[in-house]
Amino acid sequence: MSSATDALHHDDHHHGPEMTGIRRWLFTTNHKDIGTMYLVFSLLMFFVGGAMALIVRAELGQPGLQFVNPGFYNQMVTMHALIMIFGAVMPAFVGLANWMIPMMVGAPDMALPRMNNWSFWILPAAFTILLATLFVPGGAPASGWTMYPPLVLQTGDAFPLLIFSVHLMGISSIMGAINIIVTIMNMRAPGMTLLKMPMFVWSWLITAYLLIAVMPVLAGAVTMLLTDQFFGTSFFRAAGGGDPVMFQHIFWFFGHPEVYIMILPAFGIISEIIPTFSRKPLFGYDSMVYATASIAFLSFIVWAHHMFTVGMPLTGQLFFMFSTMLIAVPTGVKIFNWTSTMWRGSMTFETPMLFAIAFLFLFTIGGFSGLMLAIVPADFQYHDSYFVVAHFHYVLVPGAIFAIMAAAYYWLPKWTGHMYNETLGKWHFWLTTIFVNMTFFPMHFVGLAGMPRRIPDYATQFADFNLLATVGAFGFGLSQLLFVWIVVSCARGGKPATAEVWDNPKGLEWTVPSPAPYHTFEQAPEVK
Repeated sequence: MSSATDALHHDDHHHGPEMTGIRRWLFTTNHKDIGTMYLVFSLLMFFVGGAMALIVRAELGQPGLQFVNPGFYNQMVTMHALIMIFGAVMPAFVGLANWMIPMMVGAPDMALPRMNNWSFWILPAAFTILLATLFVPGGAPASGWTMYPPLVLQTGDAFPLLIFSVHLMGISSIMGAINIIVTIMNMRAPGMTLLKMPMFVWSWLITAYLLIAVMPVLAGAVTMLLTDQFFGTSFFRAAGGGDPVMFQHIFWFFGHPEVYIMILPAFGIISEIIPTFSRKPLFGYDSMVYATASIAFLSFIVWAHHMFTVGMPLTGQLFFMFSTMLIAVPTGVKIFNWTSTMWRGSMTFETPMLFAIAFLFLFTIGGFSGLMLAIVPADFQYHDSYFVVAHFHYVLVPGAIFAIMAAAYYWLPKWTGHMYNETLGKWHFWLTTIFVNMTFFPMHFVGLAGMPRRIPDYATQFADFNLLATVGAFGFGLSQLLFVWIVVSCARGGKPATAEVWDNPKGLEWTVPSPAPYHTFEQAPEVK
């Protein structure tokens, strides 16, 4: 016990003096610096992936081929997805975890600070390799982010680079997840039992276990692709007795938990923000924890709902249909609890709360279209249409990305010590929300009318809705420049923020000054 107490009351001499300049960022082991680097990297990738999405939308603005050839169009679709998932959404959540989890649990830093530095610096290398594929003979991968064989095996010289960069992303994710679990399990302040932890910490603890479970599955799948291509194996080559559908099973066993890896931390963020601006404790805290854990568990047994059209036996279709519909129950519990938290609360509508409420409405739309896709006979109609594109973008943009933006506004004063410009924040919110719906809502209609996804051209009857979506996409992209302006101007100055920032928020992170000091807790706080 005494050694544990000594560790908590340690002086930070092993950190050495605070480094300056480029060395500070290259060699830092401080969780705040590393969190900042993750967030900046993710913002950069958000714009790179967004630029690729705008190339796709520009091409789809009118029927016929306008700007790019079909091969390059498919490269843009594939790279957009890989960069947004592995480069924008996941690193943003890991950055928020790095910044906030030690402060929320009363720890002086992450448990494994050197590994923390390493897990970040692997990412720029991975994405440099991935983006370099645009310049190799044969161009970037054009097989969709799912990398289905045999199509992916027709990739040119980019193929081994794609596999290597995916491996690096996975290594980074696993290292980050191990670090988060060890920090939460071993470094909580005295008195902070598991059921006293903030919901954001809970959601990340569960997400970290998901990452450790499924990232090696993806690594296995892409390694099998690699050996099929270069070492004469036939895992997925039908000519050698392999089965391309087996790849889909392995991939989606990773891919479906991956979807929840991208949304559970968002649930945690929303569970922090709504109580603060409703001025009430979170309704049904325990049920929120159990619901999050249930969603994580169920995510492992629903993967084949992505594959209803591959010729699955009826028993399999029924199992995956019912288990998928079951996920709606814990998700519904969460929606109900957030709504109940706001009920009769003394609500105010600062920018983080606006994003949280928009998340609630729009994520629910994505959830409903997911239930539609879960029904096998209906899915035969929806599968590989723009309806699916509408569904997963409603889950990921107003879901994951709105939550990340809400978190940025919510904690930015704590990070920088300055209040951001609330008026500009609201402008950013309304522009973003209007353009998101303008971009993705029409896709439901063109999908139901039969427009297939991943095509650069389409029949003229889809033209009006596609033009609307393209205008919305460019509007959404341009609105995000306002977000950058708000963040940068807040970092450079503004009205000083108090320690609490908001009106009586709950949690240890609001007990430290704003900006949070370089080393947060010299002595562990007591949690009553």
